[in-house]
Amino acid sequence: MIKVLRHVGAVPVPAEAGGDAVQEVLADYGAYLRGERGLAAESVRCYCCQARKFLAALPEPLDDSPARLDAVQVTTFMVRHTADAESVWSAKALVTAVRSLLRYLHVAGRIPAPLTGSVPAVAGRRLGSLPRGLESQQVSALLSAPDPETPAGRRDRAVLTVLARLGLRGAEAAALQLSDIDWHAGEIAVRGKGSRVERLPLTAEVGQVLSDYLMEDRPRCSATAVFLTARAPYQALTGTCIRAIMGRACERAQLPRLGAHRLRHTLATTILRAGAPLPEVGQVLRHRSQLSTTIYAKVEHEALRSLAQPWPEGGAR
Repeated sequence: MIKVLRHVGAVPVPAEAGGDAVQEVLADYGAYLRGERGLAAESVRCYCCQARKFLAALPEPLDDSPARLDAVQVTTFMVRHTADAESVWSAKALVTAVRSLLRYLHVAGRIPAPLTGSVPAVAGRRLGSLPRGLESQQVSALLSAPDPETPAGRRDRAVLTVLARLGLRGAEAAALQLSDIDWHAGEIAVRGKGSRVERLPLTAEVGQVLSDYLMEDRPRCSATAVFLTARAPYQALTGTCIRAIMGRACERAQLPRLGAHRLRHTLATTILRAGAPLPEVGQVLRHRSQLSTTIYAKVEHEALRSLAQPWPEGGAR
């Protein structure tokens, strides 16, 4: 009820913690990320969430403290907060966001010199891990997990099918618009990283679950997003909602809680093992750099076996 009242403006939205000065900087920073950097809404949210930690650590008043910011303060903050990070990836997310914030503050004239060089890197080997895909029966269990008797369950099944069969990221699935589906051409437009719009073939399975959801279960409202909340006020799903859908499906399928990205890894490894070369895998996943695709070479065991040299006869044991 509170959400509905806030949506119609009958109840004021509570001010976020952090003070008006922090909110003002974050609002300007978010506009910079959207307008100048072309970041998606979910990326802007993540960057601003990390940037808030840094801004909240600056001394008051915030209008004056950035002008006195130096490399020692930046490095001290990063060393203290990355040491408490939950994982290497969360520490790297903080590093990336703080570097981005410092670039913005310098461009906006709030700090006298660029201080990105004072943000230490986080140790972590690139390509050091294996992509963790799922077995076909596990994917089938996930797609069958949502309740087929409820509109929300059928929506969740459509979301999971899009993730599993097209390899979309969670935020990309949430951002799908009705106008992105070209039924006549059998294509679907995907808004990826860097505001890039790319077209993928609309397979028969994906087209069927989408049409069923749109015709039977999607609420009738003015929203233009494909996937909407099941309760009023009807709004587009967010990346957080997609993660929650995946989490519920894992629980019903009696699997460990997995991220939506695991289905993307699964599609890539399945295509590779079917004989597709790495460049084609990169095209399906819409990687901007082929380096991002090379990690999947590790999971092609048959091809790697041909590179292994036999142990020389009479060698040391």
